[in-house]
Amino acid sequence: MYGAQLVDDENDENLYYPFASKIEWEVARWAKLHGSSSTAFSDLLSIDGQVIVAGEAFDVYYCDIIECVKSLYGDPDFARYLTFAPEQHYADDDQTVCLFHDMHTGKWWWETQKKLNECCPGGTIVPIIISSDKTQVTMFRNKTAYPVYLMIGNIPKEIQRKPSSGSHILLAYLPTTRLEHITNKASRRRTIANLYHACLCRVLAPLKSAGSEGIFMCSSDGAHRRCHPLFASFVGDYPEQLLATGVKFGECPKCDVEAKDTGSNMTPFHMRKLSEVLDALAAFDHGNLAFVHACATAGIKPIIHPFWEDLPFANIFRAITPDVLHQLYQGLVKHLLGWLSEACGAAEIDARCRRLPLNHHIRLFTKGITCLSRVSGTEHAQICRFILGIIIDIRLPNNLNASRLLQALHAARHYHLMITLFGTTDNYNTKYTERLHIDLAKDAYCATNHKDEFIQMTRWLERKEKILRHQKYVSWCLAGGHQFEPYHSRPPDMTFSCELVMTKHPSAKAVSIQKLVEDYGATHFREALARYIACHGQSDHPAPLRNRALDHLAGDICFPFHSLPVFHKIKWCSIDTGGHAKGHVTLDSAHVKPQQKLGSRLIDRRSDTVLSIQLLFPPTVNVPPHLAYIEWFTPFPSAPDRNNGLYKLSRLMHGSNRVASIVPVGDIVRSVHLIPKFGDTAPREWKSKTVLEDCNTFWLNSYIDRHTFSIFR
Repeated sequence: MYGAQLVDDENDENLYYPFASKIEWEVARWAKLHGSSSTAFSDLLSIDGQVIVAGEAFDVYYCDIIECVKSLYGDPDFARYLTFAPEQHYADDDQTVCLFHDMHTGKWWWETQKKLNECCPGGTIVPIIISSDKTQVTMFRNKTAYPVYLMIGNIPKEIQRKPSSGSHILLAYLPTTRLEHITNKASRRRTIANLYHACLCRVLAPLKSAGSEGIFMCSSDGAHRRCHPLFASFVGDYPEQLLATGVKFGECPKCDVEAKDTGSNMTPFHMRKLSEVLDALAAFDHGNLAFVHACATAGIKPIIHPFWEDLPFANIFRAITPDVLHQLYQGLVKHLLGWLSEACGAAEIDARCRRLPLNHHIRLFTKGITCLSRVSGTEHAQICRFILGIIIDIRLPNNLNASRLLQALHAARHYHLMITLFGTTDNYNTKYTERLHIDLAKDAYCATNHKDEFIQMTRWLERKEKILRHQKYVSWCLAGGHQFEPYHSRPPDMTFSCELVMTKHPSAKAVSIQKLVEDYGATHFREALARYIACHGQSDHPAPLRNRALDHLAGDICFPFHSLPVFHKIKWCSIDTGGHAKGHVTLDSAHVKPQQKLGSRLIDRRSDTVLSIQLLFPPTVNVPPHLAYIEWFTPFPSAPDRNNGLYKLSRLMHGSNRVASIVPVGDIVRSVHLIPKFGDTAPREWKSKTVLEDCNTFWLNSYIDRHTFSIFR
């Protein structure tokens, strides 16, 4: 335990030891986390070394992987969330539909646990997740860093997908040499690959004995277990996957499909067999020619002792995980947008994007999407939320069928298997490690004087880690060493567990009814409010009034006021249901803004669309604290459109007037996003803020978030 290393009989009363006082501790923490740059030149004692490849020595900076695993395993922040055994979860009471989410619900943990119990019964598996990715640390001087990150599968994905949680550890900096002195390109590529594996062999070497024999580790709850840290999965983009597996460019790192067939969904394939590859690697002892020939037959490059060769229970071809960021968002979606631009015209695609209604979950691309450059994965994810809706009615050249727009990506054929093995794809998303580059590579480089930078970077990070670790210890001591109740992992659900939140004070304290009609667009506000008051007044009547009788009673109502307080925003907030975060999280919101004049320019009003429950019984006697004016759309049809899977909605009309009501704000469930039915060509007079008024027919967008998808799909 960390605290045991700080025990000193003379300092039992000082929680901040080895610092003399709280003020010294605060100053030291500020200096390392927020202060000026560190320019230490001293060599590291225990986290650097040399690897010799092709007769040349290369520096590699790394930590003891066992100590890193112990650090994550024994972190008090993760104590109540750790999982120690595989579980089977089901989506139905009959246990016929399996549910996969966190890593411990996948089949890999079950299968490996059974194999481990055959040789070492009673062991606890600690799945090791390794990620590597070379990154630029400067904008102009072409300086690079090659970090390797470590995660363990015992920590839930809700924590791991937050880089600030500290669930990722910088395990090593690999050499970034280009070996330009080797003139033959093939030899240079082969030497770089061997250097990569030689370095990782050095870094991961302790896993060989620890994985097979086990080591006793103590979690923060004080329990000692015999743990087996086993290499489980490798997270990286396609070039990193090829480098780790030794597969040639253009081929799949998981199966034996040929490069020319990766664009087909019909070509049969078989997963690569580890036993055949290991046999080929063993041919290294029989001479170079035999080794090269054996590797070519097995479908890999001639790699000398890859890092996964001797790791217990490891299968690198199964360990390669889907790369959602680069394969789907930066791959499939990127090429799909290019195809759409050529087929339908960039001007038409951009015109539709600019005319989408505003919504909490949708980013409005005011300049369109075809002219974007250096598009991030987050931006591609946003585009995915509405791309289907804007191309439904678009005119295609030569009468092409819109259902043929999506071309399959070969890697997606492995997603089902990988989800069943390791859980959902957010357990191993390269988006997390891309974010870590800022904290653990780029910021560290900026703290150096840019000469012999890796020595300084590792020293700077080492000191920062010590401060952060001591900060956790101080916080734990100040909390009285409180032990939390164990957290029992439960399957995620698609429910919209939230609470409606209104601001304490209205956005506008007194808005006249006439202004509500003219500037807010509440055309039928007077009639709707009169009907609500009439209905509310008849709530105790044994036979509530209907239609004409209610309209007649509402016509006799006179309002004893001329203005009302108005709220411009509704929020739905939730405390993290998984217990992994503190404070309220805004899940959804709906906005309204009046029409305004800014000088000579007229700013359009804004009104969001929401999903409301229409009560079939009279309202209660108690008047709700907040009411909302809404205009209704037609009820949902019995089934969505068979071609696109979306529901078609239109304005609900009574004669030539829109049907409007006053409802309690508490009856509004959430916001929804409607995509206009543009037709062959989007009308250029439509605008984003007024399209809900201009258009009469819409498609309900069911892709804005998981909750909407679960309801309408």
